Amino acid sequence: MKKEDCFYLGKIVSKYSFKGELLVKLDTDEPDLYDNLDAIFIDLKGNMVPFFVESSQLHKSNLLRLKFEEVDTEADADALMKTDLYLPLNLLPKLEGNKFYFHEVIGFTIKDTNHGDVGILKGINDTTAQSLFEIDKDGIEILIPMNDEFIVKVDRENKTIEVSTPEGLIDLYLEE
Repeated sequence: MKKEDCFYLGKIVSKYSFKGELLVKLDTDEPDLYDNLDAIFIDLKGNMVPFFVESSQLHKSNLLRLKFEEVDTEADADALMKTDLYLPLNLLPKLEGNKFYFHEVIGFTIKDTNHGDVGILKGINDTTAQSLFEIDKDGIEILIPMNDEFIVKVDRENKTIEVSTPEGLIDLYLEE
């Protein structure tokens, strides 16, 4: 399994018991979806290693208490501390309407209600305070804030996202 075929589930944040149990901080709005997992991939030095789940249960709000097969001691658990957990993309719940996962819209065409065809979505920058669509229009990079108010429609069938941006935003990038 390659990392790009997976999505980030969370990080092992602490040990729970002396029997190798671990607590995982989940990166999700719906932790109950991940309560009964069979296996999880752990990123160990760049390799996606499968671990089979012996038992799991939600612990407090967004923590998952996990017991992996063959992780039976504190030392075994210590070796996994602070590692990232992943699941295959096909386990992501399907989103509908204007909600989407970043990876599924890369390559979509962005169309603006006022401006028309803006370009192709090349990436999403989520390192800033507000996530940005990174759009390529004939070699020019256009950045549009991923604001719910700007996103009119996500059309998965035609691979387009319709946006309605403030007047002049796109022109800022195209004027020379």
